[in-house]
Amino acid sequence: MSGIAASHLSMCYRVPVREASLRGALGSLWHRRYRQIQAVNDISFSIESGELVGFIGPNGAGKTTTLKMLSGILHPAAGTVSVHGFTPWKREGAFLRSIALIRGSQPLGGPTELTVLDSLRFQQTIYEVSATDFRKNLADLTELLDLEQLLSRQVRALSLGERMRCGLALSLLYRPRVLFLDEPTLGLDVSAVNLIRRFIASYCRRTGATVLLTSHYMVDVETLCNRIILIDRGRIQYDGGLSELSARLAPAKLLRLSFSDSHKIDWDEYGELIEVGENSAVLSVRRELVPTMTARLLSELAVTDLAVEEPPLEQVIGQVYQEGGL
Repeated sequence: MSGIAASHLSMCYRVPVREASLRGALGSLWHRRYRQIQAVNDISFSIESGELVGFIGPNGAGKTTTLKMLSGILHPAAGTVSVHGFTPWKREGAFLRSIALIRGSQPLGGPTELTVLDSLRFQQTIYEVSATDFRKNLADLTELLDLEQLLSRQVRALSLGERMRCGLALSLLYRPRVLFLDEPTLGLDVSAVNLIRRFIASYCRRTGATVLLTSHYMVDVETLCNRIILIDRGRIQYDGGLSELSARLAPAKLLRLSFSDSHKIDWDEYGELIEVGENSAVLSVRRELVPTMTARLLSELAVTDLAVEEPPLEQVIGQVYQEGGL
């Protein structure tokens, strides 16, 4: 069953334009001109229930516009969408209680004199969460986000990181079946980023939620997602597995090795040298030659450790952007 199905989805914006001068500014008061920006251009994809998919692309590619259409904030110019059987822009109550759109590191808002638990109980009332479900969901979120010591504290007394964790709990208290996560680790420090990644993975395992994740941090995508949808200039350029994308675009793999014998080595015999240290090196070797070269390195050098890696995802994705597609 498809949790999310988008068919021939398009969205364009009508924006005013004027000359960069006082005369142009005054003229635009009487004769305003507009131009059309095609933010999303005839895209189609489906995501199975319980699947966690990375939705990536450069700034202005159409990611956030797509999420807004899927969550019902925007009505598309063309195309259809089904999210667990609902048409998003009808904004039915049952639909709104089944999704969460989380943009950035969304801190807990509302009156700051309230305690965290007060805020969560207010959310319970808005989303009509039963007392039984509230207790269960709160217990799960408290464990996953380490909130035990925060529930009785006033919102104004929380640090930014603590407010971020409580904001996540607020967004997920009613246990939505679909999560649209738009840059959830943006601007966070390393410890907070790691917490959010672990939380997303754990939440999905526990609830079976369908997740569409956008992020400019490729580590987020590599850590959490097996499948990515790559959008650029409003069009989908790739939809498939991470490993398949690397195999398709990167003709070489990286061989990272350590060795005990530091005598001079002619690395050109084995591949392209990327970096070298006193007892370590990284080589770029064509995919079809990796088995042969790995065997040679192990037999001809005093290798103490050897790892075969895919090239960095940023490098692969950057190639797609530069070439304008696959």
